[in-house]
Amino acid sequence: MSKKYDIAILGGGPGGYVAAIRASQLGYSTCVIEKDNLGGICLNWGCIPTKALLKSAEVYDLINNKSKDFGINVENVSFDFAKIIKRSRTVSKKVTKGIEYLFKKNKVERIKGYGKLTAVNEITVFDENQNKTEKITADKIIIATGATTKSISAIPVDRKKIITSSEAMTLESNPGEMIIVGGGAIGVEFAYFYSVLGTKVTIIEMLENILPIEDQEVSKVVESSFKKRGIEILTDTTVEKAEVKNKKVEVTIKQNNKEKKLSADIVLNAIGVTGNITGFGLEELGIETYKNHIKVNKETYETNVKNIYAIGDVIGPPWLAHVASEEGIKCVEKIKGIKTPPLDYDSIPGCTYCLPQVASIGLTEAKALEKGYKIKVGKFPFSASGKSAAIGEREGFVKIIFDEKYGELLGAHIVGSEATELIAELGLAKTMEADFKSIVNTIHAHPTLSESIMEAAANAYGESIHI
Repeated sequence: MSKKYDIAILGGGPGGYVAAIRASQLGYSTCVIEKDNLGGICLNWGCIPTKALLKSAEVYDLINNKSKDFGINVENVSFDFAKIIKRSRTVSKKVTKGIEYLFKKNKVERIKGYGKLTAVNEITVFDENQNKTEKITADKIIIATGATTKSISAIPVDRKKIITSSEAMTLESNPGEMIIVGGGAIGVEFAYFYSVLGTKVTIIEMLENILPIEDQEVSKVVESSFKKRGIEILTDTTVEKAEVKNKKVEVTIKQNNKEKKLSADIVLNAIGVTGNITGFGLEELGIETYKNHIKVNKETYETNVKNIYAIGDVIGPPWLAHVASEEGIKCVEKIKGIKTPPLDYDSIPGCTYCLPQVASIGLTEAKALEKGYKIKVGKFPFSASGKSAAIGEREGFVKIIFDEKYGELLGAHIVGSEATELIAELGLAKTMEADFKSIVNTIHAHPTLSESIMEAAANAYGESIHI
């Protein structure tokens, strides 16, 4: 069987399914080839189900540790780990079902199977047993195959004792001890989740700070908060090897040129991801790759092979669902000939959903100085916020970096309650090229956490009222 489409998309994650819907809106006959549930890692094993887990931990944390502060007495607080996991999976299934509905609404055809590029305008589809099921031809092909957990020989994942984030979301019980290798967003989110539920957690990070891409002051707040929770954090530390021994995992680490052995019930590999570029025909068609990712023109997302495009995690960092979705939209609009500006990769918000939450956009203070800017830095601590006091969330701050000469917003960093929601205002401000006065002159409702953004902007120029 052979079918013809205007656009065929390989992969149904946040890049692929969004590109498909936009393509259909623009009048293209479109199909998506995906072997698993629609939504990709994000909706099935990442963004959405992890946030469901984290919410359960947050509720338990609030009741167990803070309810008395609010004058509420709760006795014998406990949790049902299996129900926490079940709720997360239920949330994920509901969201992925929503994508199926959107496909029907927008007349996008979903083809279940594993796709392989067999010609410049051809994809052959295989079932789970590697039997050919059909052949797809398309004028344009978009590769949106995503990424998978990066593996290294020192940490041999067996998905039982040495696991990835996917297994970490479906464990049968919370382990007594867990070692998390990697202190990025994935690592710290699971560290928060499991530590709240009683697991003794150790984070191992090879760089100087956990959350190493964040502003250093932000990383230090999270580190301090985690240590108060009993999480052990080992930075400037490498993992030499991990071995399963007698139902435990023995981990050999090196810190300050000295080796040491640790052990835990579970080791979570959270060292990052790498593009899914093998096994579906890239080499055969001569599609260029670089450092395990597909090379593309970042304005059109076309590869070196005409009429074949790539978007999302498979083309490299930043590995974020909202970036993949925006790349998908930009890609099909460029195919249509719509004059749309290229994606501004300097204005991508990044969020980490542990407690305290972390969100940022643009340059860190260190990066701004490295680029030669003369800067003004404004900070406002949540400890000075009336709303923060009222809700019992006084940890963290808002930090905004401006160009001294023009007042241009260069970067913003928030650590604390609702940081991942608050960052949207600063994203809009940066997109609209707002300067510090634009933010200061915007009247913010009182009492709100968002007032802290206004106060931080004012503080950069010595105009803050409340600090």
